[in-house]
Formats: sequence, C-alpha cells, structure tokens
Amino acid sequence: QVHLVESGGGLVQAGGSLRLSCAASGSVFSLLTMGWYRQAPGKQRELVTKTHDSGSTFYADSVKGRFTISTDNAKNTEFLQMNNLKPEDTAVYYCAAGYGLGFPNYWGQGTQVTVSS
Repeated sequence: QVHLVESGGGLVQAGGSLRLSCAASGSVFSLLTMGWYRQAPGKQRELVTKTHDSGSTFYADSVKGRFTISTDNAKNTEFLQMNNLKPEDTAVYYCAAGYGLGFPNYWGQGTQVTVSS
C-alpha cells in the first residue's frame, strides 16, 4: 500500500506561481509512475502531468511550458511547479502514483488551487 499526502495549494492571482508537494509513504520502492490530476467544478478529473521511472514525461497541452513535474526519490516526494497560473487552472489537484499500466493505483486527498483574475 502507498499513502499520498499533498500540500501547497492555495489562492493566487493570475500570473502567479504555486508549488504543490506530494509525500509518498509505504511501498514506494515499487512505484514506476507518479503524476498529478485535477478536477474543476462540474468537470471530469483530467491528467495534468505524469512522469515514469524511465524518465519519460507527459504534460497536458493546457499546461505545457507553465507546469513542471519533478521528484525527489530520496525523500519519496514529487512536486508540481505551476507558473503563470490562469483562472482556468482553478481546480482540486490530486497526486497520483502507480505501477505502470495500472496508473494510477493510488490517490492523494487533493488540494485546492484557486486562481483569481
């Protein structure tokens, strides 16, 4: 089992930045993929970004060039650096982790990000 805990959400003005963190605990040694999803009010949860242990990384078109995913394997933590935030980035952001094809197998509890115009 893997337990994920996010932090770092909040309220920011458009054009500002936030950094989300996700601390993983439990059987983290077997995880291959980590990433972030988000869900805006009235919308489906969508994949924002993910990174595989091989080094491959995916970004949704809507965040390319603005968001960056990174991991600190020594501390079992992943980060989402969000720059030039837009009101349409407002959502609950969820940390996710998994073993590859089954990604995501685990979810964090979510952290609210609100971008004001």
